[in-house]
Amino acid sequence: MERTGARILVDQLVAQGVDRATCVPGESYLAVLDALIGSGVDLLTCRQEGGAAMMAETYGKITGRPGICFVTRGPGATNAAAGVHVAAQDSTPMILFVGQVARNMRHREAFQELDYPAVFGTIAKWAVEIDDPARIPELLARAFRVATQGRPGPVVIALPEDMLVDTADVPDAPPIRPIEMAPAADGIAELTERLARAERPVAILGGGGWRGAARDGMIAFAERHALPVAVEFRRGGSFPADHPNYVGDLSIGASPGLVEAIERADMILMLGGRMSESPSQNYTLFDIGPGDDRIVHLHPDPEEVGRVYQPGLGLVGTAGGFVSAVEGLPGPNRQSGWVEDLRRTYLDWSTEPLPLPGSFQMGEVVCWLRDTLGPDAAITNGAGNFATWINRHYRFRDHGSQLAPTSGSMGYGLPAAVMAKRQQPERDVVCVAGDGDIMMTVQELATAVQHEIPVIVLVIDNGMFGTIRMHQEKHYPGRVSATDLRNPDFAAMAASFGCHAETVRDSGDFAAAFDRARASGRPALIHCFLDPEALTIAKTLSDLRDAT
Repeated sequence: MERTGARILVDQLVAQGVDRATCVPGESYLAVLDALIGSGVDLLTCRQEGGAAMMAETYGKITGRPGICFVTRGPGATNAAAGVHVAAQDSTPMILFVGQVARNMRHREAFQELDYPAVFGTIAKWAVEIDDPARIPELLARAFRVATQGRPGPVVIALPEDMLVDTADVPDAPPIRPIEMAPAADGIAELTERLARAERPVAILGGGGWRGAARDGMIAFAERHALPVAVEFRRGGSFPADHPNYVGDLSIGASPGLVEAIERADMILMLGGRMSESPSQNYTLFDIGPGDDRIVHLHPDPEEVGRVYQPGLGLVGTAGGFVSAVEGLPGPNRQSGWVEDLRRTYLDWSTEPLPLPGSFQMGEVVCWLRDTLGPDAAITNGAGNFATWINRHYRFRDHGSQLAPTSGSMGYGLPAAVMAKRQQPERDVVCVAGDGDIMMTVQELATAVQHEIPVIVLVIDNGMFGTIRMHQEKHYPGRVSATDLRNPDFAAMAASFGCHAETVRDSGDFAAAFDRARASGRPALIHCFLDPEALTIAKTLSDLRDAT
């Protein structure tokens, strides 16, 4: 049966199990918007392409399936690049569809024309333009595999507008099931020997594969082998923080006790992640040149094993494949004191907040959220010093309870919260954003209101780009430039969108304001004022100035 390219494309999405997508509409793909009517795909209309792409990336983080986003050509695509970059650095499956000029206008620099494989070739895992509607099933099936297999990541597909209305008679591709890869038997045998010899092992979980059976299997593996388990930067929820084997996260400002323990460890199980700049504490935790025989590095992409660190043992496999391979390994006769000591160090570090200047105590607010919200609650954030309180004090217990960019992208928190709440409406979803951070994507409050998605947004306002000011005070003392902010009344802005809105200046008033926001049943924003002196989790602005 003859179908238009747009109908073939939408049918492939449905066949691959796509139930939700994001978009900013554009004339370049009107045929797809028309084909989506009645498809059963929940299409979220967003207000800026960066936010739409970040929402799709969040879907990929939560589900392990590619998040789907549609944007128009030229400016739409370049706006969306921010979300594609997040997906690339966070190893998240995602497919961005971009409208393109008609095929007979190519290579003339027509209106909003770009060479998408060239533009996205260094960010995406694969970028392609589809010129023939008969090839849509083939190329979409490939896109789903590329996005999910090996190291997951983003795919960009350009769609010439005239191709979308051409017709073809072509069968649909079958649903794609990503391949689970188990490490080779000889590698597991060597791992068994190393585990038997180790007295002070530490497991560090990274990547996005620790969900469902893989996460449960990792918990059982840690219990059998008396393994302390840490997580990489912004991978909270990969292992439950309330479990006695959990010992903290390698975030910006990681616990000195955890860093010291990793330095003392005689075996490092680096499982699923890349141990990039932030979790490696600026590449200082491990020797890069001569290698480190303590390291056992598991990754689904063989090109990542040994790319930066030369491990004592390299294993290629997915999280699920790994836990299946080690399921039958007997636990060694290791004493559990090592785990208990590291757990106690973590609790001492994370339980009580440090007091800082001002009546709004950020640490107290994060601890209240930690102690009040259920284990399935999700905290989302973008980038800024405000997030260090989350890293230190919040305890992420379920998969998907921390949704934040390892790439450090500002503006991520609000789009992530919108998608997380849409995908799992039974969860509490709280976006924590700085005053500079929120303005990158604040327009997505309109998306939340339009689609009736009751997220709760906390704007932490200290009147500056705080992280940049911190570095400025350290490296260019007395020369403040470009970091002061004159902010709007965020509560009034949110109310104008149709949100429930509150203002809090004293942390003692926060709990009641939060309860009212949650009870409103609407998207809500609480504008919280943080003293500018409370610049970091442990040092004031004056402390930094006095130290220079």
